[in-house]
Amino acid sequence: MPENRRTSSRGSGPRGRTGPGRGGAPRPAARPATGPTPPTGATPRRRPQPTGRAAVLVLVVAVLAVSYASSARAYLQQRSELDALRAEIAETEASISDLEREMRRWEDPAYVTQEARELGYVMPGETSYVVLDENGEPLEPAAELADPDQVGPEVEPAFWEDAWASVLLAGNPPRNPGTPPLTEIDGSEEQQ
Repeated sequence: MPENRRTSSRGSGPRGRTGPGRGGAPRPAARPATGPTPPTGATPRRRPQPTGRAAVLVLVVAVLAVSYASSARAYLQQRSELDALRAEIAETEASISDLEREMRRWEDPAYVTQEARELGYVMPGETSYVVLDENGEPLEPAAELADPDQVGPEVEPAFWEDAWASVLLAGNPPRNPGTPPLTEIDGSEEQQ
């Protein structure tokens, strides 16, 4: 049984740098492995075995991924909450500006009078009239105007629009090359 010795580089050979021109001792050739020899051209592939270092590395990477994932999730959640709060602040500021505008309107005496009239109040010395329908119920004032197309008949265009259209037509008469002018006046249409 042959001995399989590993030689240490500490004990044999010179110390320091070795290389061409340094005169270092030649290294011994590796001994061939005993056992069946693989066919020529094909080298046996050894499946890499997981080592303890690889397991620790995978464990560290997994712990980092979990911690970063939870941090990223918390960051995204806080970001969405921040966006929602900013939108709420903008909406509140718009509401505040609307209320301030309404307050300024109430400082105008004409606006106060208009609002009081809409509620049915009248100034001293005025008489209020209420229009009733056929059932005796008061009619509410119309809040919206009706569509002008549905109110009444169409208004005919003003005379100057027709006159201007006539001027434009005289300047650019239509061309009709297919109908020649009449050469004879037929008197048969005036029969009684």
